[in-house]
Amino acid sequence: MTSDLGLPPVAAPYQLPFHYGALHNIGLDYLTDPAPARKLLAERHPALTLAEFDGRACVTLNYQLYFAQYAGGAGITQEIEVSLVAHPTAEADRLARLSYGQYARGLDQTKLLGIARLHVLCDNPIAIEAGTLLYGEPKYPAAFEAAMPSLNGPAGEAWSVRCTTPAGEPLLSFEADLAGLARESVNNTPITGYGTDAAGRPLAGPMNVYHPYQYVELGEAAAGRVRLRVDDPASEVGRHLNELLGDAEAVAAWSYQSAPVAAHNHPYYLSR
Repeated sequence: MTSDLGLPPVAAPYQLPFHYGALHNIGLDYLTDPAPARKLLAERHPALTLAEFDGRACVTLNYQLYFAQYAGGAGITQEIEVSLVAHPTAEADRLARLSYGQYARGLDQTKLLGIARLHVLCDNPIAIEAGTLLYGEPKYPAAFEAAMPSLNGPAGEAWSVRCTTPAGEPLLSFEADLAGLARESVNNTPITGYGTDAAGRPLAGPMNVYHPYQYVELGEAAAGRVRLRVDDPASEVGRHLNELLGDAEAVAAWSYQSAPVAAHNHPYYLSR
């Protein structure tokens, strides 16, 4: 059956698809009590149904640092998405029954299991406007301090992200040290991001990443490697994180870092 809705309009001056010049991304997944997740999903995205993995909801949080080049310049953006894994209610009969591990490794070939965004905190006004207008994202201003693995820094696999209000008031932060942990290359994209526009219409926007993600399953051996802190429990994002997560520990981390495209090498002396 085909839809008679057509495609959502692309608000000027934007063009789609949006092409990323570079992307550095880490995500954390939590398996939690589905009751508060169902309630919040019904309020924010009523056309969606919560995905459950062995009776647990998946709360997912991801940080992105990305670069985009335009005809008249360039932009750098940082953001954190706080989401629930969900699917369109009307498409439930198309989904296979998957474990969390199968989902995380990209085995949902329908790509209907996507991220229903609850909060998108972002430091770029243009990205905030574009995400809101084009994809129905609940996107609003924030500021970031981040450290991550880099070929231009000390060796290591540690990530540290601190998110504040634009005025510098702490909201949330997390640390993830993935050094020495087993990882798998997984083909888990396109990732379908779900939103609801100002008119209440549900939207789905797939994002392709042109290289495998690195997936790290966190077990007892990785206890203490990931720490998430809600710095302002009175904020809406802080309240929702506490309601959704309780005392749950992260079950997995996944990361992607764009490969370098050039290198400026060590200089050498010329004879005189």
